[in-house]
Amino acid sequence: MKGNFLSAAFAFIYLRGFKVWISYKTQVILTVLSWTLPVFTYYFVGTSLGENVVSDIGVHNYTQFFVIGLAFQGYVSSVISTISQRLRNEQLYGTIEYYVISRSGVTGFLTYSALWGFLLNTINAAVILSVGFALGAHYDVNLTSTLVLLATLLLSTFGLASLSGAFTMVVKQGNPVSFFFSTFTTLMSGTVFPVAVLPFGLKYVSYLIPLTWALSGLRESMLEGASLFQLWNVISILLVFDAVLVPLGVLAFRYAFRRAREKGTLGEY
Repeated sequence: MKGNFLSAAFAFIYLRGFKVWISYKTQVILTVLSWTLPVFTYYFVGTSLGENVVSDIGVHNYTQFFVIGLAFQGYVSSVISTISQRLRNEQLYGTIEYYVISRSGVTGFLTYSALWGFLLNTINAAVILSVGFALGAHYDVNLTSTLVLLATLLLSTFGLASLSGAFTMVVKQGNPVSFFFSTFTTLMSGTVFPVAVLPFGLKYVSYLIPLTWALSGLRESMLEGASLFQLWNVISILLVFDAVLVPLGVLAFRYAFRRAREKGTLGEY
């Protein structure tokens, strides 16, 4: 069982993920630029606004604030888009049926596809945090609470990505889940400014997004060294998101897959 998992993970992460990604040099360069340029953009925005304006919205150090936001917002958008794109690519290549009838099955396809998204964004997060450090951000990391928060964020993201994959299976293009979590999370989850400045209604919508809670906890664990005990309220809320989103996402994907097979539209794109 362990050998099967490792060989499947190697195939999805290295052969179908890294080797394909690294073979397109221009894409790699543009991807790295897309990670780093927003850091400089928001750095100069914060510098031009000045400390007084930034402190008025409740942020002590704006560079540290947005660096954490950008580094971990990518996990959500990257993983959700990775699963949808991989599903769509396999439909275009005509290989989707081979994947889902293989030993790993439907859930395995979801899990192994998500692993590449997680790994790619870990590189993304490391690059952004390093650039932020060079620009003056200082970290005081509690490793235990940071890893627990990250694990809970990844689980909820896996559930959302599975829901996104279910929509891709059904509607093929125009996926609302992928669009919302790839685009609006930057605006509504406190990525580059606190949710406290959002209008009344949007502020409460933002609390329905797991990333909002995860970023709040990660800023405390990575900038102030907050412990698990101090962050237990945030962690317990994220665990509730996990308990709802993971089974919901997997069941939705399996249902969409079964309907597509029954209708004969599994390979349509």
